[in-house]
Amino acid sequence: MRWGLRPLGPGAATLAVARSLWVPPRLPCRLGWRGTTKRLLVRSVTGASNQLPSSNSGKYRDTVLLPQTSFPMKLLGRQQPETELEIQQKCGFSELYSWQRERKVKTEFCLHDGPPYANGDPHVGHALNKILKDIANRYHMMSGSKIHFVPGWDCHGLPIEIKVLSELGEKAQNLSAVQIREKAKTFAKAAIEKQKSAFIRWGIMADWSNCYYTFDGKYEAKQLRIFYQMYDKGLVYRSYKPVFWSPSSRTALAEAELEYNPEHVSRSIYVKFPLLKPSPKLASLIDSSSPVSILVWTTQPWTIPANQAVCYMPESKYSVVKCTSSGDLYILAADKVASVASALETTFETISTFSGVDLEDGTCSHPLIPDKVSPLLPANHVTMAKGTGLVHTAPAHGMEDYSVASQHNLPMDCLVDEDGIFTDVAGPELQNKAVLEEGTDVVIKMLQTAENLLKEEKLVHSYPYDWRTKKPVVIRASKQWFVNITDIKTTAKELLKKVKFIPGSALNAMVEMIDRRPYWCISRQRAWGVPIPVFHHKTKDEYLMNSQTIEHIIKLVEQHGSDIWWTLPPEQLLPKEVLSQVGGPDALEYVPGQDILDIWFDSGTSWSYVLPGTDQRADLYLEGKDQIGGWFQSSLLTSAAARKKAPFKTVVVHGFTLGEKGEKMSKSLGNVINPDVVINGGQDQSKEPPYGADVLRWWVGESNVFAEVTVGPSVLNAARDDINKLRNTLRFLLGNVADFNPETDSIPVKNMYVIDQYMLHLLQDLANKITESYKQYDFGKVVRLLRTFYTRELSNFYFSIIKDRLYCEKANDPKRRSCQTALAEILDVIVRSFAPILPHLAEEVFQHIPYFKEPKSVFRTGWISTSSIWKKPGLEEAVESACAMRDSFLGSIPGKNAAEYKVTIVIEPGLLFEIIEMLQAEETSSTSQLTELMMASESTLLAQEPREIAADVIELKGKFLINLEGGDIREESSYKVIVMPTTKEKCPRCWKYTAESSDTLCPRCAEVVGGT
Repeated sequence: MRWGLRPLGPGAATLAVARSLWVPPRLPCRLGWRGTTKRLLVRSVTGASNQLPSSNSGKYRDTVLLPQTSFPMKLLGRQQPETELEIQQKCGFSELYSWQRERKVKTEFCLHDGPPYANGDPHVGHALNKILKDIANRYHMMSGSKIHFVPGWDCHGLPIEIKVLSELGEKAQNLSAVQIREKAKTFAKAAIEKQKSAFIRWGIMADWSNCYYTFDGKYEAKQLRIFYQMYDKGLVYRSYKPVFWSPSSRTALAEAELEYNPEHVSRSIYVKFPLLKPSPKLASLIDSSSPVSILVWTTQPWTIPANQAVCYMPESKYSVVKCTSSGDLYILAADKVASVASALETTFETISTFSGVDLEDGTCSHPLIPDKVSPLLPANHVTMAKGTGLVHTAPAHGMEDYSVASQHNLPMDCLVDEDGIFTDVAGPELQNKAVLEEGTDVVIKMLQTAENLLKEEKLVHSYPYDWRTKKPVVIRASKQWFVNITDIKTTAKELLKKVKFIPGSALNAMVEMIDRRPYWCISRQRAWGVPIPVFHHKTKDEYLMNSQTIEHIIKLVEQHGSDIWWTLPPEQLLPKEVLSQVGGPDALEYVPGQDILDIWFDSGTSWSYVLPGTDQRADLYLEGKDQIGGWFQSSLLTSAAARKKAPFKTVVVHGFTLGEKGEKMSKSLGNVINPDVVINGGQDQSKEPPYGADVLRWWVGESNVFAEVTVGPSVLNAARDDINKLRNTLRFLLGNVADFNPETDSIPVKNMYVIDQYMLHLLQDLANKITESYKQYDFGKVVRLLRTFYTRELSNFYFSIIKDRLYCEKANDPKRRSCQTALAEILDVIVRSFAPILPHLAEEVFQHIPYFKEPKSVFRTGWISTSSIWKKPGLEEAVESACAMRDSFLGSIPGKNAAEYKVTIVIEPGLLFEIIEMLQAEETSSTSQLTELMMASESTLLAQEPREIAADVIELKGKFLINLEGGDIREESSYKVIVMPTTKEKCPRCWKYTAESSDTLCPRCAEVVGGT
């Protein structure tokens, strides 16, 4: 099939159309010399003509070998998504994963899929993550590895439960745990199906009928086994400790389930704690007749009723100061005297200064309960960043406070219930009041009444919120199950030393997060999750859990799923031998616990279920940066605890997706990008056109994913334009190998044109760099390398030079076959290079390669193949020195047709002359490789200047540094380019100014036409 071009009118030359069609917009010409070195930064083709030929050229139209292919230059509108769906069907996208699993290959590449959460529609963050994984998998598969990739979903947890309950409204209050679980599972399954169909549409390669789900009974059983292994080693324990508690969700939360609101407003207060008994040193510094108060600042007034101590920093300096306005005496950190006085809108006179250790053994009165004593205690967590340098300590409501209480045997009574409301233990004034609302107000009023409040002010600061309800949390002591991080930290950090992190900074971030983590609370007070398999005594503070009970429960869960914890009677949850020891079926002393496991423990144990072999280590974990404190960490901690091994060899961390201006995506801003709309278009397709999945994949591929990734209409339009330019390049390549069969028509490399050999030399370098970039998961570099190659080296340089040889020589002329040999290799390397990123386009191209009678899938035919004999560094000198001269020539005739000129190149005898002589053996030629490269009508190569030079010529001088064999051969040569108008006429067939008259063919064309 011909191109289907519309004739330009009577006698219009087909070659003119081809030229205008195949020469893309050119880059501006500017030589980029580094001193006298020869690297050209931009190759120029300015000077080529686009003028229409004379009318009599039409009769030679059929003698010109124009490109032939049915591969379309663009897919417009709905064509793109529709073509992709056809390609997926025709090229067996759905069978590819199972096909590659059956191959007999030596290496296996395992990418462990971090499970996305099954609670919503697929979004652009999913696209970024899943496409990155797919690019990695497809590259490794093409490189000869068997891919192990099992997609999964995180199915349990609070977010799903809350969504289900909020949809039910008031009806939710009457639901049993079993009913909640049933509805949550239905909800999760629906979300999974939506997400799965989107992932398939994006071209993600996997066996989609065999995924893993954290609500699967066999998965839950594996998880419980890991839990018990850790318990058996003493790494899991039950304790009464302060944890992040969400009153809005009525459950404990892990750090990874928090998000910090920087705009939170707290009512911060300065409070007096009257000094009761000064330390001996302090007693000597103050007048015992004057009352002294310890000055404390807190952002959480509601915790004051639970105060058990005041902490100081032993190494810091403290001062006794006198308030000039009231005459009161206060103790605070010496460094904070000025800032606190300013905050209190007064001035302080320093009476004396002493060391923090001198506060030891001192006590003060509780500011709300005068007869209660609060000791002064040393603590390293006290800082001078804010406040007074003295910290109010409520062990039930602070992690560091708890640590101090443990050391000094302080009471840890919690005055707040699961709803964040003061209990009756807090006293009648506070009972039944929400601590973050009315409770705070009442505490402040009580402090005013006791005359211990110095000041209240609003403070805007970062404060933890429940990641799902978006409401503030509190720290509250309760009986929970914990993982002893302290015992695992050292092992985990040691294991991380052998893990490769991309980018490297992610390793430091992960180590810092592990270091900061005091403990991991793994129990939750909800219904939708895996139960903690423990039985609590009905009357005593005792629990039952051992290898017998666990094995029995694991078998039940494996067969029937974790619902059995709520559906079976307690006596059936215990093995018979244990049941008889604890009261038997009729007088059972124990009841099943109601806590479930943290979903980070759920997903963090996925390695034990999904990873293959005895080693169970993935080659790659690849997730967003939020997983540094989430899945990466819980996977490492559970694996380190259970078997002292990291579950991953390499960890790749990508950024978040943002709007085009770097803003977060939100419905209120109207900047949410829906992947389905990107692929299929929106309701108004003039505003939201259908781009297809490959545009989405190109956006992912080209982005610097190690930082935040922006996406929006202009980014997607640019991606589509890039792909269209690539299609144009591919169309040229396909069209020009239409009559070529590599098996029979290829020219041996040593016999090829120098410029063609040079392109193979560049191609091998490109292939090596692209392969290395894929290995480093730097897909953005792959795209940059490809884009530079197909725009600069191909469209702007090589294609412009070779069109005459391709179109106007005889079909089987070795000169033409040399060019086609190079084009076929270029096509193969380029398609394989972008195939992991653009699988639909790669398969579409393979369907159009003319010498593939029964095209196989590009993914079933291996990675890029190049030959070591393509590598010829000396060719760079030949071509790039000629390019330097060519660019001098073209730069001297801006906007004019190079073919209307002839050039004489004068080079002093030496290495440069010998190199250029490779391109033109005879003195003068209109058909040499040098003439082709110069794009002139005729080239003359001389070792000395001609005796006579016409007056109207242009003379250009230059120097070129030859640098071969790593600098062993270095020679700088001068050259001169002499440009003059040609005296020949334009050939009506090839347009080159090489004919004797305008109505006769040039010698070359006469020979070609005469021989046909």
